[in-house]
Amino acid sequence: MKKTLAIIGSGPAALILAAQLNEHLYDVHIYERNFAVARKFLVAGDGGFNLTHSEDPAQFIQRYTPSQFLHSAFSNFNNEALRNWLKSIGIETYVGTSKRVFPVKGIKPIDVLNAILNVLKTKKVHIHTQHCWKGWNEKNELIVEHNEQTIFVSADVTIFALGGASWSKTGSDGAWAPMFQSKGIQVNPFHASNCAYQVNWKPEFIQQHHGASLKNISITCAGKSKLGEVVLTNFGMEGGAIYALSPQIREQLLTNGSGEVLIDLKPSMTVDQILDRFSERGNRSITKLLVDKLHLNEVHIALLKAQLSKEEFTNIPLLAEKIKTIPVTIQAAAPMDEAISTVGGIDLSEIDESFQLKKMPSVYCIGEMLDYDAPTGGYLLQSCFSMGNEVARLIS
Repeated sequence: MKKTLAIIGSGPAALILAAQLNEHLYDVHIYERNFAVARKFLVAGDGGFNLTHSEDPAQFIQRYTPSQFLHSAFSNFNNEALRNWLKSIGIETYVGTSKRVFPVKGIKPIDVLNAILNVLKTKKVHIHTQHCWKGWNEKNELIVEHNEQTIFVSADVTIFALGGASWSKTGSDGAWAPMFQSKGIQVNPFHASNCAYQVNWKPEFIQQHHGASLKNISITCAGKSKLGEVVLTNFGMEGGAIYALSPQIREQLLTNGSGEVLIDLKPSMTVDQILDRFSERGNRSITKLLVDKLHLNEVHIALLKAQLSKEEFTNIPLLAEKIKTIPVTIQAAAPMDEAISTVGGIDLSEIDESFQLKKMPSVYCIGEMLDYDAPTGGYLLQSCFSMGNEVARLIS
């Protein structure tokens, strides 16, 4: 006789779990509070559907903070395995110039979702939309509300994939936290990750350069550096180079109330190499020197002038050092609901190596509801796919 398995939530972790489960062992039911499944999955694909990254697996796993809890799941279903599985269900992918992995041209997010849902249909997975989980009753049955009616669900195995606390319009709001806390499960406070960071730019600088990009730079915070680019905004900075430093910036903000990053405008050069270029100054102005010898553009130079004193900008040896380390003070993170993802949620000490809650046998938690950090670039999605696959593998 089949066991009853309930999945609460319908994001990528939940969907691949259901797709990989042995349908001969389980009668699978997915409960989703929204009108349709995977809303955040679809919204995330609006700006380019980055499914994973093509990075070597040995480096890939190190992108997570912490990473140890994901080692087994990722090794059993890594980025290449995900691409192969997607291909098996009709979704071809390619590696872009950024080394990120996308569906081939013409395949939209809804097409990817429908391909996965076709697998679930074949496996006779039951999907219940507008079914909102509200906790447990005294018998440890799941309390589910639907159309103003309360349903009690008794499941042999329950898997929660409820997401984090950003993009509440998609249903990802962290409202589930108190229900786990009532069971004695440690749930850590949520914080924004992969988000914009507030900088109090000088008004004249940001008025002129709002929306401009700083490309081919490196940003360092607390000893960790990231090559890439950022966009300058009225609020501060956003973009891949600073998103990747979210754990370090967040730690500084929580500890000190503010943070500091160092921008390197010429990561391919040393201070001595810059000084060598400057030795050929002739009668050039400093601005002309920066353009001719270092190929800095208008935005780079404006940032230098905005962040440095006149004395620093006109002191050639000091200017060479500052080009490598422009200090920028971070005042705050963007509001959590504007973040791409969040950290916080169920403390990793609460789960075992199979993602089962230690205090609640046969209850599992996967995906962004766990307290870990993943950068943009397909890493968060990959971790969700890996965890969903791993639980399916272990219980099948």
